[in-house]
Amino acid sequence: MAAHNELGKRGEEIAAGFLEAKGLNILDRNYRYEKAEVDLVALCLDPAELIFVEVKTRSSEAFGYPEESVDEAKKKLIFKAADSYVYEKQMSTVPVRFDIISINMQNPEHPLIHHIEDAFRMDTPLW
Repeated sequence: MAAHNELGKRGEEIAAGFLEAKGLNILDRNYRYEKAEVDLVALCLDPAELIFVEVKTRSSEAFGYPEESVDEAKKKLIFKAADSYVYEKQMSTVPVRFDIISINMQNPEHPLIHHIEDAFRMDTPLW
C-alpha cells in the first residue's frame, strides 16, 4: 500500500475513535456508491442525527490545511454517496449533517485533530 494510502487509513482510524469517544456510533466506513465515497457514517442518538464525515489527513501543513482540499467537486461526490446511503438504509426521517475531520500527523504520537461540525450543506434536501 502506498504511504499516502496508509496515512489516510490511519487518519480514518483516529477519526473513528475520536467520534466514538464523543458518543457517536460508527455505522459505516468507506461507503461507496458508483464513484462517490464517504469516509465515515456516524449516528448521534441525542439529538438523532446521521453524520457523513470526510476525513483529511496530512503529514504536515506545508501545502495548507487538510480541510482545504474538500472542494465543490468532492462535496458533490459526498452528497451523492450520502443520498444513496439514506435511500439504501431507509433513513430519510433522520436529519443529516456533513462534517470534516482534519488530522495533522506531523507528530504521529500526538496527531492534531480538528473536527468541523456542519462543515457544509446541500442546496437541496437528500430526499
